[in-house]
Amino acid sequence: MTSKQTDRLATGFFWLSGIVIILILAWFLIRILGDGLPMLSWKFITGRPQEIMAGGGVGPQLFNSFYILFLSLLFSLPIGMGAGIYLSIYAKKNKFTDLIRVSVEVLSSVPSIVFGLFGFLLFANLLGLKFSIIGGAATLSLLNLPVLVRVTEEAIRSVPASYWEASLALGSTRWQAIRKVLLPAAMPSLITGVTLVAGRALGESAILIYTAGLSTSRFFPDWNPFTMGETLSVHLWYVQSEAIVPDAKEIAKGSAALLLIVVLIFNLLIAIPSRYLQKRISGGK
Repeated sequence: MTSKQTDRLATGFFWLSGIVIILILAWFLIRILGDGLPMLSWKFITGRPQEIMAGGGVGPQLFNSFYILFLSLLFSLPIGMGAGIYLSIYAKKNKFTDLIRVSVEVLSSVPSIVFGLFGFLLFANLLGLKFSIIGGAATLSLLNLPVLVRVTEEAIRSVPASYWEASLALGSTRWQAIRKVLLPAAMPSLITGVTLVAGRALGESAILIYTAGLSTSRFFPDWNPFTMGETLSVHLWYVQSEAIVPDAKEIAKGSAALLLIVVLIFNLLIAIPSRYLQKRISGGK
């Protein structure tokens, strides 16, 4: 087989793989949105859920999803990005830092339900938070930390070394070079990493079942972080498996479509400014 034939065969294989992936994603979107979009209405999106009667909404669950997401990012972003900056700039290459990197890699592959059980034991039992929004957010931040550390480290390492050397040569301190040169240059990659983390957190259910609970507050919206906070993804699991309302299947279909739309819109709202920022940094290329 000649090199040209090998190239054509490899090109055809990659095209076929890409088409298959696109078709699978399209089938998922058509199936979920086709079944769920007719169920969506303003009353459904903003209304309160029902335990027995039909016609309940998912307003508190949608609010709790974003509230827990915001709190988890508030906890994990400073620590995760700080650790990534330390590993890429300050940490010396030795066995200890190698152990840290291996540990981060291992933690990033741990199943989410393990984090859920750990959060239940630590936050709900040991610290006495019980089932609460703050407990769910803290456990989600533990899930996000390994990914944020790796994303931050790789994003900063991808910035050309000449940026760092030029900044130091002009008399800036390390912190000034990090804050004014490295972080702005690495911002598109950092935003992409945060988007992936946030999207994963919005769709997470195993962790929040054990930490945030399967119920919502009597008040809506309730900003008290110590109340139970069932999220949209957890509600989707609950109505599909344990709910006794007569329209449980319709609620599940509507919840799945709404969750998918929310994740897509959230990603677009972050991706579009990221593309604009990347064009500005690269001089419009």
